[in-house]
Amino acid sequence: MTNVNETLETDIVIVGAGSAGCTLAGRLTEDGQTAVTILEAGGKDWNPWIHIPIGYGKTIVHPRLNWRFETEASAEIGNRRMYWPRGKVLGGSSSINGLLYIRGQAQDYDHWRQLGNTGWSYDDVLPYFRKAENHENGGDTYHGSDGPLRVSNLKERNPLCDAFIKSAVEAGIPANDDFNGATQEGVGYYHTTTRNARRCSASVAYLKPAMKRQNLRVITKAETQRIVFEGKRAVGVIFERGGKQIFVRARREVVISAGSINSPKLLLLSGIGPAAQLRQLGIDVVHDLPGVGENLQDHYGALVTYKSRLPVTVNDIMMSPAKQLQVGLQYLLFRTGPLTISAAQVGAFAKSDQRLETPDIQFLFQTFSHDEYDDGLHKFSGFANAVCPVRPESRGTLKLRSANPKDTPLMQPNYLSSENDRKVLVEAIKLSRKVAEKAAIAAVIEAEYAPGKAVQSDDEILSYARQTGLSIAHQVGTCKMGQDSMAVVDASLKVQGIEGLRVVDASIMPTLISGNTNAPTIMIAEKAADMIRMSGT
Repeated sequence: MTNVNETLETDIVIVGAGSAGCTLAGRLTEDGQTAVTILEAGGKDWNPWIHIPIGYGKTIVHPRLNWRFETEASAEIGNRRMYWPRGKVLGGSSSINGLLYIRGQAQDYDHWRQLGNTGWSYDDVLPYFRKAENHENGGDTYHGSDGPLRVSNLKERNPLCDAFIKSAVEAGIPANDDFNGATQEGVGYYHTTTRNARRCSASVAYLKPAMKRQNLRVITKAETQRIVFEGKRAVGVIFERGGKQIFVRARREVVISAGSINSPKLLLLSGIGPAAQLRQLGIDVVHDLPGVGENLQDHYGALVTYKSRLPVTVNDIMMSPAKQLQVGLQYLLFRTGPLTISAAQVGAFAKSDQRLETPDIQFLFQTFSHDEYDDGLHKFSGFANAVCPVRPESRGTLKLRSANPKDTPLMQPNYLSSENDRKVLVEAIKLSRKVAEKAAIAAVIEAEYAPGKAVQSDDEILSYARQTGLSIAHQVGTCKMGQDSMAVVDASLKVQGIEGLRVVDASIMPTLISGNTNAPTIMIAEKAADMIRMSGT
């Protein structure tokens, strides 16, 4: 290898210290023997906004904590480009996300098994959810009580949230105090990845306790350039740090946990992917694998926004320096108050059609309102309900822009390209409006700000959703697990046709789960850690 300034050796090298990478590093070093090196392109998770729950509003756009990806223009959403926040810091997106702990539905994982992925049914993965979890309510059939990941009930209760729950029940959505229990359907408060009013990221849960181990090496500000192969075996990676090119040789395995954008990007840069695409960019083909970067999925949602009669929203706090001081002191002194809230405090999983077996809509009720991620909050008392179809049929693609590792890839999500996705999103907005008509929440609504009274027909609602919708930031599927010709990894998460290389993160999901993706990504890594340990290679 030319231009390498330094060589390191390890048993296992992990690229990416996000939700999956931190989990893997924590578990694989528990034996005190396996040497693990984990590389993170971002820095350390020292920014205080990471750890204060409401800091989500800062971290989701922070340029030093966030890759701040932007997609290509997407035809079905008014040729708009979409902002995609992804964590670039220890903990990855678990350090910048909205803190919601959601697993999805049992049927999501049973479907994975039906696709030929042995060992990935709900009964297979539930033990790993429980192994990861430390729920403040204690353990039971569904929940763990002694895992590293702290999960808590939301303590801060806003009258708007309580009113929304009452109205949703009146509208026919059953009450549910545990979306991760026997059934997901219903309305209630979300559980959050917090404890003692502080965020519990994968870095806090898994990496920080492992830092004292002599067999763990953590390198931040390390931008991985490519995987190194000897024949068809991965033997390490080259990363850049401080202007130096450093090679990490892995005696056992290379594990890519860089997320649904950067994992396929790294495979492509390293010569694994559609051969014709790679040759066009002058990249030597190591293995022709057509599925790399395909099967891109994400949750696309729309906001139903209201002006509030009650001045109890986050908007009100941000418009008042006195209130900001008050809630700041409340948090510092007592660890209570509005600074402890997650991105959505209350939510629901409901059906667009009652003939469905399981919910296909998610509500994320927020005690604040805004238009875009980068916009500030509205200058009025406002709240919003973000609604989205949870099992989108639309599929996008990811391709390299060039052979330069510093260039962001071309991401085309193809949002709303499926007729069913469009139909379900319209029904979700209509159901949200139905809830808003019920007495408890109607009493606190001054007016519907968006879509607004003028938007009534299905076509008008769809037009609004196309022009104003946003990503819920749950990108998955670009290195999908499976047995078909477009699969990138097998059920052991080993890259097809290559030895010594796995992908372990949300990119391996064959289909997007019905809800937020952080908890499932940690589960995937918990299961992968066991597979790697058992393989002993």
